[in-house]
Amino acid sequence: MEPTLFPDDLDPTDLTTELLPRFQAFAADVLNTFYHPWTLYQIAIIVVLYLVALAVSRRVEPSLESWVRGLKINPGFLRVLAALLRRVEWIIFVPLVWIAWSIAVANTWHWNTFLLQLAGNLSLAWLVISVLSRIIRSRVVARTVAWAAWLVVALNLTGYLTPTLATLDAIAFSIGDIRISALLVLKGIALLVSLTWLATNVGNYAETRVRNFTDLTPSLQVLIGKLVKIFLIILAIVIALNSIGVNLTALTIFSGAIGVGLGFGLQKVVSNFISGVIILLDKSIKPGDTISLGETFGWIRELRSRFVSVVTRDGREFLIPNEDFITTQVINWSFTDKLVRLDVHFGVAYDSDPHEVTRLAITSTEQVERVSGLKKPVCWMTEFGDSSINFVVRFWISDPQNGLTNIRGQVLLGLWDVFKEHDISIPFPHREIIMRTPVEVQSVPKVQD
Repeated sequence: MEPTLFPDDLDPTDLTTELLPRFQAFAADVLNTFYHPWTLYQIAIIVVLYLVALAVSRRVEPSLESWVRGLKINPGFLRVLAALLRRVEWIIFVPLVWIAWSIAVANTWHWNTFLLQLAGNLSLAWLVISVLSRIIRSRVVARTVAWAAWLVVALNLTGYLTPTLATLDAIAFSIGDIRISALLVLKGIALLVSLTWLATNVGNYAETRVRNFTDLTPSLQVLIGKLVKIFLIILAIVIALNSIGVNLTALTIFSGAIGVGLGFGLQKVVSNFISGVIILLDKSIKPGDTISLGETFGWIRELRSRFVSVVTRDGREFLIPNEDFITTQVINWSFTDKLVRLDVHFGVAYDSDPHEVTRLAITSTEQVERVSGLKKPVCWMTEFGDSSINFVVRFWISDPQNGLTNIRGQVLLGLWDVFKEHDISIPFPHREIIMRTPVEVQSVPKVQD
C-alpha cells in the first residue's frame, strides 16, 4: 500500500487539528515502506542506472554537440536540439528505467516495482517539460515554469494533487465579499503570467506583420503595432482576473484610489506615453529620419512607447524621452525631403580675383562625391573683411544620415587644393610686438662639465 497524507475524507476546515497527527502517521508509513527490501533494491537500481546514463552521456555528448553545430536548420528547431543535447543523461536514463521496471514486473509483484515506475514517469515528465520550456527565452522564467509544471505532474502521478489543492484552498482570508485563498493567488499568478506572455508574443508577431504593409507609413505601422500589443496585454489581464473569479466591479473604488496615486507618481511616464502617441499621429518623426536635438545628431532607429532610440555617427545610442520631441525644438533633416543645403564659409587675400575665386569654388565643390547634382552649388561674396574677402559656398546633399561635418571637411580640402594650384592665398592674422624700451640680447657662455 502506498502511504497517503491527504485522504479524500480530510475536511479542510479541520486542517489545523488533523494535519499534524496525519503527517506523523504518514511519516511512519514512509519509514516502514523505506525499510522494505524491495524499496532499497529499487533505490539502488535507480541510482546505478542514473550513474550509467551520466557516464554514457559524457562520452557521447561532445560528438553530438559537434554534429548539432554543423546543422543548418531553423533556429527554433535548433534551440530544441540544443535543449535535448543538455539533457542526454535523461534521454538515456528514461529507457533504462523502463527496461528495469519491465524486468522487475516479470519477476516480482507489481507493487514491489512502484518506485521504478514512479521514477520513469517523473523522469519522462521532467525531460518533456524542460525541453518544451525552452520556447521561453528568459532562462529564469523558463526554469520557474519547468519546475512548477513538473511539480504539478509529480503531485498528479503520486495521487496528491487533489488533496494539495484542497489544502491550498483552505488557507484563505476574506476582504468584504472577496475570498482570497492561496490556491486562488497561485492560479491567478500562473494564468496572468501565461496570458501576458502569450499576449506579448502575439503582439510582437502582429508588429512584425504590420511592418510588412508597405502601403502604411512607418509612423502608422509603429502606432498600429503598439496599440495592438497594449490591447492584447490589457485583454489578457482582464481575462485572467475574470477566470479566477475576481469581480472587477468590486475593485472599482480600490483601483481608482491606486490609479490616483499612480497618476501622481507616474506623471512623466504617462506624459512620455501620450507624447509618443502624438508623435506617431502627426508623423513629425519616423524611423530612419535624421534629426538634431540639442547636441545630439543622428538617425532614428526605433520609436518606443516611452522613448525614441537615436543612433549617432559615433555608434552611441541615445534613448530620448518622447516628451522632449514635443516640448523642445527638433531639426528633422529628412522630414519632407532628404535634400539638405549646407554652407561653408572661407576667405581669400585682397590680391585675388573674386570672379576667379567664385568659379574655382563652384568647380571644386561639384567634384566632391556626396554633393548632389540635382541642384548646382553656388558661391557668393559676402563681405570685405579686415584682412580678407569673405565668401560662402552653398551646396546640397541627399544623405544627411551619413554625416555633416565630414562633407564640410571634404569641401574645405577641395578649396585648399584648388587655391594652392592657382596661387590664391588664404590670409591669416599677423601680430607685431613693439617694445617701449630697448631690449638688450646677451649670449650666455656654455658651462663645461
